[in-house]
Amino acid sequence: KTKRSFSTFPFITVYFIFLLFVYVVTLLFNSLLIYIIASNHSLHTPKFLAVANLAGIDVILSTSIIPGMIKIFMFKNNFVPFNLCLVQMYFYYTFGTLESFALAILAYDRLIAICFPLRQNSINTLRSMSCIVGLTSCFALGIIAFAIGIMTQLSFCGSLNVFSYFCDYLPVFILACNDYTMHWSVGSSLSVLILGGPLTFIFLSYVSILVTVFRMKSLDNRVKALATCVEHLIVVGVYYIPLITIFTVEYFLQLTEPDPRVLSLSLASCIPPCVNPIVYSLKTKEIKTRALALVRLNKIGNDQDRKKCWTI
Repeated sequence: KTKRSFSTFPFITVYFIFLLFVYVVTLLFNSLLIYIIASNHSLHTPKFLAVANLAGIDVILSTSIIPGMIKIFMFKNNFVPFNLCLVQMYFYYTFGTLESFALAILAYDRLIAICFPLRQNSINTLRSMSCIVGLTSCFALGIIAFAIGIMTQLSFCGSLNVFSYFCDYLPVFILACNDYTMHWSVGSSLSVLILGGPLTFIFLSYVSILVTVFRMKSLDNRVKALATCVEHLIVVGVYYIPLITIFTVEYFLQLTEPDPRVLSLSLASCIPPCVNPIVYSLKTKEIKTRALALVRLNKIGNDQDRKKCWTI
């Protein structure tokens, strides 16, 4: 068995209450976002398919880590069998990878919409977007399966303390009794591929978008084009900046102090899935309109139920 351990953080109770709140908000808002997109035919477009894909990934990613963290805190049950440890590791890194790819897919949608407006409907179709989502999912499933699979080649000397908030890749393999050079190389390479690859694509997409926007003669058209990118840029910043900082420090500077890593990585993993649906709900006109309509409909239904009760 491996043992997941939290070192002593100040205000640890408040922190876990905060994580529980984050998880509830993540489930509610992402589920609402998926429901709004699925139930409104007018939102069955490539852009909103990509948004729904991100929301679904956020739900599974949060579910793979936050309940386990809360269980450790509430029930003091921080032991997990090795095989179950690998399963959790697989789910976390698979959907963390998919989150990164999903942000690149949303950048692709903005790139086509702004740089090729006349050909948008022929290039970026529901079918092509579905294929892109499917291919990235298969790729993530495959590369993470390989990375987790080679963990079975390691030997561990008895029960071990994993200084993380879940069965994390680096804190687990550095505890092996045999050589883990390959695992360090795989972890470093995949960090660059998973984070650097999509982020590079996003950067190049926005370079192309800016070039196109500044060629527009009308200032209003420039503002409108850039306004459609605001929600995506916020989500990208919230996701990539903390993770790149953490992985740069641990893999390339080889600084792996457990306490700061646990706190920073847990926040970097839990906050983006909570923030994403809120940003898209507030910044995307179509979703905001549908959400407000849903709230009004529920309010009218509740008022009618009250009137019926009074009549009886």
